[in-house]
Amino acid sequence: MNKSTKIWLNYSIGAALSVLLLWGIYLQVASQLHSINADSWKHTGDRVFIYACLLLMPVNICLEAWKWQKLASSATPISFGYALQSYMAGLAFSMVTPNRIGEYPGRILYMKRKNTFRLISVSILGAMAQMLALFVFGTMGLIYYNIAFPGTIWLILLGGCIVVTLFIVWLYLHIETWLPLLGRFKWARKYNIYAQLLKRFQRKEQLQIFLISLLRFGVFTAQYLFFLRWMNVEMPLAQGYCMASLFFWAIAIIPSIALAELGERGQVSLFIFHHFSANTLGILGATMGIWFLNLIIPSIIGSILLLRMRVLR
Repeated sequence: MNKSTKIWLNYSIGAALSVLLLWGIYLQVASQLHSINADSWKHTGDRVFIYACLLLMPVNICLEAWKWQKLASSATPISFGYALQSYMAGLAFSMVTPNRIGEYPGRILYMKRKNTFRLISVSILGAMAQMLALFVFGTMGLIYYNIAFPGTIWLILLGGCIVVTLFIVWLYLHIETWLPLLGRFKWARKYNIYAQLLKRFQRKEQLQIFLISLLRFGVFTAQYLFFLRWMNVEMPLAQGYCMASLFFWAIAIIPSIALAELGERGQVSLFIFHHFSANTLGILGATMGIWFLNLIIPSIIGSILLLRMRVLR
C-alpha cells in the first residue's frame, strides 16, 4: 500500500469513527433530554455555584490527563497536551461500551505508537488507582449512610466494600508479588515482558498516581455538590459530600451502557438525595448537568480529535 493511499484511508477511517461517535453522543443526549423538565433550569440559585462548577471542569480533565501522562511516560515519551488529547479521545470511545470500559483502549488507539502492549500494562495501574479511589470514597459514603439510615442491606454493602477496598490496596501496592503469576498462564506469557513495566513504578510513584486519583474524585464530587446547590437542592456540606461519594460509587458498580447511563444516574440520585430534599427536578437537573460537563463535552471534543487519528501505520 503506497503512502498516499494510507493517508487517504487513515483520514477516512478517522472521519468515519468521528461521525459515528458524534452521532452516538447526539442520540444519547436527545434520548435523555425528555427526563428533565425545562422549567427546572428557570429557577436556579446563586450563579457563583455554577461558575465554581464550570471552573472545576478543566481541573478535573487536566488531573486525569496529568495522571495518564505520568503512566504512559514510563512506556513512551508523551507530552501533557498529547496525553490530554488521548484522554478525551478515550472518553469518546467509552460512550459505546459497558461501564465505559473502552476508555483506556480508546486512549491507546488514539496514540500513534507501536508499543501498544506497554501502554496496556500501565493502563492497568491507572485503572486500579482510580478504582481504589472510588472504593475509598464509597466506603466513606457507606459509613455515613449506615450511621444516618441504618439497615441490614447497607451494612452488608459496607462490609463488602471494605473487603474489596483492602483487596485492591494489596493488589495495587504489591504488583511485584502477583505479576509473576501471569507466567503460569500460557496465553499471558507473551505479554509478561510488558507487564514487567509496572515494576518500574516505585512505591512513591504509585502513591502519587493514587493521590491524583483521589484529588480528581474529590474535584468532581465537589462539582456535583455545587451543581446541586445551584439547582436549589440544599443539604449540609459534610453529609452532602458523603452522599455524593456514595452516588458515584453506586453508579460505577452498577452495570450499564453509556447510552442508558443518564436515566440510571437519575434513579440513583433520586434514591440517595431524597433524604435531604424533595426537589426532584433540581436533583435530576444537577445529575444531567454534571453528566454533560464531565462526559459529553470532552467526548465531543475527543470525537473531533479522532479526525486526526492514524489507524494505519
